[in-house]
Amino acid sequence: MSGIKDVLAPPNEEGTRATILKWCKAVGDTVVKDEPLLELETDKVTVEIPAPVSGTLIEVLKPESAEVSPDEVLARLRLPGDATVAQESNLPAAAPKIESSRASLTARASSDLLSPLVRRLLHEHAIAPGDVNGTGRDGRVTAQDVARHVSQAAQVSQAAQVSQAAHVSQAAHAAEGASNTLIPHTAIRRRVAEHMVRSIADAPHVTTLFEADLTRVLKHRALHAKSYESRGARLTLTVYFISACVRALRAHPEANATFRPDGMELHADVNIGVGTALGDKGLIVPVIHRAQELSLFDIAQRLHRAVEAARAGKLSPQDVRGGTFTISNHGVGGSLLAAPIVINQPQVAILGVGKVQRRVCVIDTEGSESIAVRSMCYLTLTIDHRALDAFQANAFLSLVVSTLEQWPDAAEALHD
Repeated sequence: MSGIKDVLAPPNEEGTRATILKWCKAVGDTVVKDEPLLELETDKVTVEIPAPVSGTLIEVLKPESAEVSPDEVLARLRLPGDATVAQESNLPAAAPKIESSRASLTARASSDLLSPLVRRLLHEHAIAPGDVNGTGRDGRVTAQDVARHVSQAAQVSQAAQVSQAAHVSQAAHAAEGASNTLIPHTAIRRRVAEHMVRSIADAPHVTTLFEADLTRVLKHRALHAKSYESRGARLTLTVYFISACVRALRAHPEANATFRPDGMELHADVNIGVGTALGDKGLIVPVIHRAQELSLFDIAQRLHRAVEAARAGKLSPQDVRGGTFTISNHGVGGSLLAAPIVINQPQVAILGVGKVQRRVCVIDTEGSESIAVRSMCYLTLTIDHRALDAFQANAFLSLVVSTLEQWPDAAEALHD
């Protein structure tokens, strides 16, 4: 059994890359199994990667700020009791151990251990065999080791060039008296940007617009908000939008789907994501899983916990995975209308909710028309036109509106 254990980047369903935010341990440090080893930042959450075993951190392959893919090797741990450790136990300190190991590696990487391909690659890139960390048998340098070494060197060189260019640019601006400031993108902001561009490129976006009267919803909320709060849940308007969407998604499952080249995958569960702003850091979408099984109180409680966790940076990867439909309540910031709202791929639709306004409306009362002041808001449904047509979008949004306007009667027995 090998005395070396690889530390891998965690897998994820989307296969997206992550950024190393911080190493909690340095080379030479002893680590205990499940002790935090490093922090990874994705476009959704920051997660701690624990040590898979107890041992000594002997190699860090990816520095801080480096991007990594799922299942990529990030570091290596030497297990307790490994023969190499015993042989090095007489060395006075960690630094001489590292130097001794490197010298040993250099010796092992002599020409008789190098394949013709590796020799050619080393010659082409002017690299000494001892400068490459060999991962082959008995420390042999492989072609993959050389390629990784070249890639890492290129990344370091590129980062240095970017840094130098930034310094030159800043100096030039200072000389001109300019006050521009460059704020580097966070990993979340970069990946949100990539996701938005990819969504627009993949899916033809079409938006339908309806208007909803929330007078009955607001009356219901006024009657029950204090009771909900006393039981640990906030009865926000978003709770009602989630509930109405559950009803509409069950009636129109084609909106609760994923478009695939060979067909439409209709999802059995209604997992509704809610866009949550994180200020300047970007946007995150915690998911209310299996919402079709939840009462109005359950939805309120789940949503309250999810939003609090999102803003505290305590969401887990599971909290943001598996969404089948998304709600963007942009009205909380004062927006009346936003269209199109970019679809959260690979979903096929997203609901936009505008600001609630008191407006003068013409209403029907017992067969006659009258003018009244009502609490109104605009609702939009942006669809992937590959998956849905206008008829389906309008039918879906019409049911959402009627559910809200006839609350609680139209909510049927799904909620209290």
